[in-house]
Amino acid sequence: MTVMVWGVPAEPPMAMVTRELAARGADVVVVDPRSLARTTVDVELSGAGPGGHRGRLAGVIRTGGRSVELERVTAAYLRPVEPDAVPGPAPAARRRARQVHDTLLSFTEVADAMGRCRLANPLSAMASNTSKPYQAQLIARHGFYTPATLVSDDPDEVLGFVDRHRGAVYKSTSGIRSVVTAFDPARDTGRLERLRWCPVQFQERLGGPDVRVHVVGDRTFAVLADSAAVDYRYARLQVGTDARLRPYELGDDVAGRCVALAADLGLPFAGVDLKLLPDGRIACFEVNPSPGFSWYEAATGLPIAAAVADWLLAPAA
Repeated sequence: MTVMVWGVPAEPPMAMVTRELAARGADVVVVDPRSLARTTVDVELSGAGPGGHRGRLAGVIRTGGRSVELERVTAAYLRPVEPDAVPGPAPAARRRARQVHDTLLSFTEVADAMGRCRLANPLSAMASNTSKPYQAQLIARHGFYTPATLVSDDPDEVLGFVDRHRGAVYKSTSGIRSVVTAFDPARDTGRLERLRWCPVQFQERLGGPDVRVHVVGDRTFAVLADSAAVDYRYARLQVGTDARLRPYELGDDVAGRCVALAADLGLPFAGVDLKLLPDGRIACFEVNPSPGFSWYEAATGLPIAAAVADWLLAPAA
């Protein structure tokens, strides 16, 4: 049994999960996106057919001086980097890296569909986060409040939205990280004409503390962020002091809804962003499909990396 970890080895989430896997005696093969041009992957799918016959998925990956049979890979932790985002390689090496990236991606998707490899997470399932408005519709089905939202390139429409909700915040509508910022009429009204070239997502501004819930299988690890910042991740930038993080006890109902939401999205490992509203409602902004959990674990001691390692090493369902 081998666990594949695909991502930059020194990145904290990757390093922490890899360390926990090693502590459990797991055989770990590391796939570094910066070395894909020097990696070889051969995949063979044979015997698949109707009537529930899954066939055989075989092949070999050669990377980092190792050669591993793909039949031995029973789990994978995925935080890959697109080949075009890796600095340095010449065009030919970049094309080669893209070929290997796509082959590995195909292997993980097929292995997951066949039920023979646990993935945290399937890259296809991560796609729901590429459109936050789309994901919000799925979130609402699980009983969470979703803030009023406008995606627009019309300055007048935006000003009407801000007026109706007595303020607003704006952020990226895609899965690309952005700094959530409060709309400031004095600063931002004159810039709204730029929306003609780039629609932006605006949301009503909600009060109350933020809670990040890491879901790992059927387990939850919740962290409350104490900060006056609009975006507590950038509290030092916005208010001059870092957010204070502490473990938070979720009620069984909320924890269960977080687990069900992540499962509905096909994400065994997810970061669910909640806000505890003053009137008792719980809002959910989004579900992060590849959470960078290291900050939360370092600040609170919650064993998130250990939980991920345990989930990867559990028998496939």
